[in-house]
Formats: sequence, structure tokens, C-alpha cells
Amino acid sequence: MKQKLPDSLILPGHPDFELLSQLASEITARAGGALTLEDSFPAMLRRCIDDVIMTPKTGRRAYEELEKTEKTYIGTRVEIELRAMLRLPRGRLDTEILGRDVDIKNTMGSNWMIPTEALEQPCLLVAADEARARCYLGLIVARPEYLTQGKNKDGKGSISAAGFRHILWLLCDHPYPANFWRCQAPDIVAEIFSGDTGNVRMANLFRRIQNTPIARDVVEAVAQQKDFMRRIRADKGRGTRDHLEREGILLLSGQYDSQLIKALELPNCTGSEFISCRPTSETAQRMAAQAGFTLPTLDC
Repeated sequence: MKQKLPDSLILPGHPDFELLSQLASEITARAGGALTLEDSFPAMLRRCIDDVIMTPKTGRRAYEELEKTEKTYIGTRVEIELRAMLRLPRGRLDTEILGRDVDIKNTMGSNWMIPTEALEQPCLLVAADEARARCYLGLIVARPEYLTQGKNKDGKGSISAAGFRHILWLLCDHPYPANFWRCQAPDIVAEIFSGDTGNVRMANLFRRIQNTPIARDVVEAVAQQKDFMRRIRADKGRGTRDHLEREGILLLSGQYDSQLIKALELPNCTGSEFISCRPTSETAQRMAAQAGFTLPTLDC
């Protein structure tokens, strides 16, 4: 998406103001309020994209690796998930809000293609910028004067530069969860996946990326096994946790080790996240021992 967007003209007195404001209020209410929308919408987008990338099954780690048909399917997934999130029915177009047919358009680029059947109808615009981990949610009435003159072979037109000013934004340039692998140095990613077994790859992951919450789906992608959670647990001295502990590295669960994570002043972890660290003080080692961990003695 364009990094600099023009200010919206959707203000009192604009011909689309009343309709778009009503739709925006309904969407926000259905989401559970503005704050809930700010949390649930970005998480939904991340899930839709990652579910199509399917790192655990395919080994792919980025949107750019998808086939053209898969990239198109992300738009379908977003439409389905957005309707479910907002508890919206199907309509003559993609959905119906306050008795009005609304088309849902998604893009991973910088614009949306508006079909002829959506002309003069409200459109719910969704965009994800993977490179910058920013997302957008807006409403526009797809008037011909807001669209480019040129059309593709299907007769679809995109929103013109001036047309962008007629979008009412619910979320604009809003952060959403970044692709985990995009945030890591290429050499670290290569080392993590160089391991021949799930245990080795998992140990590489938590050895190289410490003091950072790591989500369950990342663990699954690295383990590449059905029972991927087994790689996390202590396993009679053979599990990843056991190997790292002998190296002086703690592998902690947000669900079971929350008190120790807080005591060690590590970043907060949700119940489905994990974090590793290497305690470097006697106090930290003592807290780990009280929690049942056995770390090598610190060198004096």
C-alpha cells in the first residue's frame, strides 16, 4: 500500500458521509468496539496469510513464494473470515450490512479492482502490506468518478489517486503481526532449518532467537512434525528443553512458566507462546532453580 495517503474528504457535507458513517459504526459495533477491532482485524489478516503460506507443510516462509492462484485465494479467505468475525450474512455481492449490499475487496498491493456489479455500491476495502506489517480497513462508495478510466479485460477499474480521498478509514496504516521469518536475518533462518531433526531445528531456533516470544505456529513450522509440541517439552533428558537446559538456556512456556517469565523480566508471553533466555546472574539462576530447572553453575 502507498505509504502516504491523502486526507479523507468523508466529512459532514460529503454525499457519502451519512451512508459510510452508518456502515462504519455498524462494523465497529459488530467487532465489539474500536479497540477490539484494532486487535481482531490485524490478527485475522495474519492468520489468513499464514494459513495459505502453510510453512509447516510446504517449507515456504513468505507471501512472495505463493503461486498466483494462492495469492488470489487469500482474498477469498479474508472475505470469509471477515464475515465470520463481524457475524455478517451473505448478500447479493459479498455481504449485507444494514440492509445494503456491500462488496469486500482485498489487496496485498497498492489498490483494489472494482467489478462492474459493485459500481455505485459501498465497498469494504481491506489491504495488508507484508513488507511493512501495516494494514488498512476502509469504506468507499464505488462511484465511476472515483475510479480510473482504464479497465482490465474483465471491465474492472481501480481507485484513482483522487478517488483515495473518498475512502472513510476505520484503520489506516495500522500495525499488524509481522511475518516472523521476514524479521529474522537470513543466516539465522538458514541455520535454524539446517537441522536434520525436529529436536535440532528447535534447539537452533531457541538458541539463536532469545528473549523474544515465539508463537506456536512458528514452533510447528520448525518442527515439521505432527506431534510438534513434543519437541518443546522435556523428554526424559532427550527433548529440546533438556538439551538447552544443559547449555544454560531456559526454554519457557507462556502457559506454564508465566511467573518465572515475569520474575526474569522477560517480554510478556501469551499462553500459546514460548521464550528462551540465558540467565547470567546468580539471582536469575536461583529463581530458575526454584522453578525446577537445573542449569550449569555460573563461572566465577
